[in-house]
Amino acid sequence: METNNAGSLTISTAFYNDIKIIISEAKTAAVRSVDFQRVLMYWRLGERIFVEEQHGEERAEYGAYLIKNLAKVIEPEFGSGFGIRQLERARQFYRTYPIASAVRTQFNWSQYRLLIAINDDSKREYYELETLNNGWTSRELERQINASLYERLLISNEKETVLAVARKERIPEHPAEIIKDPMVLEFLGLKRQAVYYEKDFESALITHLQEFLLEMGNGFSFIARQKRLLIENDEFFADLVFYNRLLRCFVVIEIKTHKITHNDLGQLQMYVNYFDRYEKLQDENSTVGILLCADKNDTLVKITLPENNTNILTSKYQLYLPSEEALLEEIKDILHLMKDEELNHGKNN
Repeated sequence: METNNAGSLTISTAFYNDIKIIISEAKTAAVRSVDFQRVLMYWRLGERIFVEEQHGEERAEYGAYLIKNLAKVIEPEFGSGFGIRQLERARQFYRTYPIASAVRTQFNWSQYRLLIAINDDSKREYYELETLNNGWTSRELERQINASLYERLLISNEKETVLAVARKERIPEHPAEIIKDPMVLEFLGLKRQAVYYEKDFESALITHLQEFLLEMGNGFSFIARQKRLLIENDEFFADLVFYNRLLRCFVVIEIKTHKITHNDLGQLQMYVNYFDRYEKLQDENSTVGILLCADKNDTLVKITLPENNTNILTSKYQLYLPSEEALLEEIKDILHLMKDEELNHGKNN
């Protein structure tokens, strides 16, 4: 212990910091415990309601009657958390997760409310696993669901591949398994129809870097903005540079607020080549380039890039949340296109 001029004892900074950590951890654990007890309460309510329902001869009708009348009795006594809608959620919660041991201690009721609203089992499993893997809050989970993350990944990946990565059964091997097209950037707060300078758009992304990393997905770390590349006496500047620990490679992002051209693709290819030759280590994988653009021509991209290209990707940005229906239609169109290409390839062979 230390003494001050008055002779009284003082405590060390290290000791004080340790005490703060102990108190903070205990408070966090207490909150989590309360949250999980609330989850268990709704699970038990759902189980009891479901069992009681089975006593009715016409189950659907009796179930609605049961919940309505139960809410009339308990809501005045226990509050709005026990109204008709919440009791219906509790019943759905039990029916979705009928095994108590499968209920995760890490999740709160707000997160489970979002999960049980998803009817597709595979989709629900994906969001449940990714919430666990990434430590998403209920707000972040809601944003990813509203941004149709699962559907966007299905545009360029098979469902089994997407789930295998979420289950940690496999490590992503190709950039398309991680990079999304389109990227949803509604968090920038920019108007949909406005025209922006690339510099201003880039600044907005940096201002909202945490949200952008969340949209980018697993394993991304920010490296640099306007990374200077000196080639003999010529200077070039790559807009944004990241590193992805899963793919084990640099990721260079070029921003284009117009419809992309073959010149844009050539510029990005040069940046990728530079990083491969002068920045990456021998045990790292080839650099990935992403052209983040307002609009694109997929046929132009295919013709401009080599047929075996896997490292130069284009992604159209959206300043608004996409509709799930539109993305599902896009998935269907892509599957039809892939099938036609396979048929044409078979005929040519």
